[in-house]
Amino acid sequence: MSTATIAPVNPMSAEGKETVMTVMRRDRENFIRLVSDPKNWNVQTRCTEWETRDLVGHMIDVTEGYFHNWDAATGGTDPTAPMGLQVMATTLDDHAKDFRKLSREEALERFKKNAMKLDKMLDDLTPQQWEGGLMVSHPYSGAVPAGFYATFQIMDYGVHPYDIEYGLGNKLATIDEATAGCILPFAFIFWQYQVDQKAAAGADFQYGIDVAGPWGGKWRITVKDGKWSPEPEKGNFEGCSALFKFDNAADLVLTFFGRYPGGSASGDPEVIDKVRHLHFSI
Repeated sequence: MSTATIAPVNPMSAEGKETVMTVMRRDRENFIRLVSDPKNWNVQTRCTEWETRDLVGHMIDVTEGYFHNWDAATGGTDPTAPMGLQVMATTLDDHAKDFRKLSREEALERFKKNAMKLDKMLDDLTPQQWEGGLMVSHPYSGAVPAGFYATFQIMDYGVHPYDIEYGLGNKLATIDEATAGCILPFAFIFWQYQVDQKAAAGADFQYGIDVAGPWGGKWRITVKDGKWSPEPEKGNFEGCSALFKFDNAADLVLTFFGRYPGGSASGDPEVIDKVRHLHFSI
């Protein structure tokens, strides 16, 4: 994978499209390199219960799901009703494994064909469509701007190579900083809808998130009434009960995806523990 420095952009804005597409294509190339090696096909990855072949099955599943709802958005028909984030992990697991019935060659060919089709669909988006002029229903979270789907691809192409490398024995693997930087603002959106209401019951506190590096930033999080609400930190986390410091965007993103509990935490131990268990997985 290229180690060239990529300047931060807002992946949700049309101005960031070129960078997002560059990162997506680079990460896809790396993903294809790893899944195309026959020796890796049955490697148990960092994803619980998934071998490398299931990552390919997952990509077939999600991409073809995108096609269905994309056609609905452009054709004026009803999309598949969103299933909600709470069932996302279990449903994705079942769907990915269903493609084990395909031979390795069939699965790779189908995945690559789908990938190129979606690449063109994203590339053809106008600036207005990228930012929300075209809203496409996500199978689990509902309608989102069409440009979001490029970063959804980065979530897979950027993080799943980490899962394969981990399965191959590199327990200290990581992800590229631009990859993580594109994903990071989406993590703050998803976290708002991943609150485990049982874990959040009675919680009322604020804590800080401090992410170092060019793609990072500082945020104050309010946890109250079962809600997780972020805002840019304007001070120095005064009044916060805890502070989580991440070395870079990759550290936060891998934490968001549940690969490990990253970040160094200071402050109230009970709040720290509460934060670590506040969200359900997707």
